[in-house]
Order: sequence, then structure tokens, then C-alpha cells
Amino acid sequence: VQLQASGGGSVQAGGSLRLSCAAFGRPFSDYAMGWFRQAPGKEREFVAAISWSGGTTLYTDSVKGRFTISRDNTKNTVSLQMNSLKPEDTGVYYCAARFSTSGTVVGGVSDYRWWGKGTLVTVSS
Repeated sequence: VQLQASGGGSVQAGGSLRLSCAAFGRPFSDYAMGWFRQAPGKEREFVAAISWSGGTTLYTDSVKGRFTISRDNTKNTVSLQMNSLKPEDTGVYYCAARFSTSGTVVGGVSDYRWWGKGTLVTVSS
């Protein structure tokens, strides 16, 4: 599967952005999807994940209540709505896919096989 992320940009603290990731290739519903981010000088970290059906989601603690992951299997897209953004949310955001029809969602970088090119999110204070 090929992934293409979009929607990054610059925003002031407290603002919102919506990231989208389009998938091409195998049936989109074969994959659980995740969003990760990487800040300058730091390792890539998990942000959110969603099961193949959208019925199960997982978030890292720092974004709970502010970010929402969703997917549309009819459009082969996964989105990340980011509200109340903070400067520490700054980084390159990546969407990723792992083959899974079990409903399980996981947050490890190594759990995901397919990655899109990142989209930059910059939050200024």
C-alpha cells in the first residue's frame, strides 16, 4: 500500500489542523492505520491509531482529548483532527499502515510496515 499525507502547516498555539492520509493499493480495510510524529532531534513517536473498521482507537496520553483519528474506508483515507495545538506538537507527522483485520491497535513504530512521506506541522507560541 502507498500512503500520501497532507494537511500540515503553521498555526499558533490553540489553533487547529486536520491531517489526511490517502492510501493506494490493496483494500484499505485490510489495514490498521496510525499517525506518528518526529520532532527535530527526537525519535519518531506514536500519536494515534485506528483499527481497520474504525471501531477501536488508541492515543498517546499527551494528545488525548485534543486529537481525533478517524477513517473512511469508502474513500481510502485516514484523518487526524488536531485541536488545541501546543508548541510541543510541532514535528513531521507520518501516517503508517499495518496489515490487520483483527481489530487490535498498537503504537509501536516497528509494528507498522508501510509509511508515507511526512507532512510538517509547526505550532508557534
